Amino acid sequence: MSKNPLTMILKTNNLNDTIYNDWLKNLRIILDFENQGYILNEPPPSALPEDSSPEELLASKKWHEDNRKVHSIILASISNDIQKQYDRLDDVSFIMLCMRYVYAIPDRHIRYAATKRIL
Repeated sequence: MSKNPLTMILKTNNLNDTIYNDWLKNLRIILDFENQGYILNEPPPSALPEDSSPEELLASKKWHEDNRKVHSIILASISNDIQKQYDRLDDVSFIMLCMRYVYAIPDRHIRYAATKRIL
């Protein structure tokens, strides 16, 4: 990741048990700026055959490099307790799937809370 002032967003908004949706929104801002947002949802490329084209090899290499960088960004922006749960997983899309299952607040709950405040 380049020296990006936007990374301060993640430093001040570390993921803990309660702010997953806000943390994810901020993470997407950072990764979109770095052109690495696709890593959150895209599974790892399948094993390439030996006769792969240079473009396929380059795309696979880029995915693995971006995955490693995003993995580091995610681990640096979550609390130590949560880090311990995910630091051994390498595939960012799988980490995000697990985190979404554990920490995400369904949108309907957010909309309900917002509507309740308005009324």
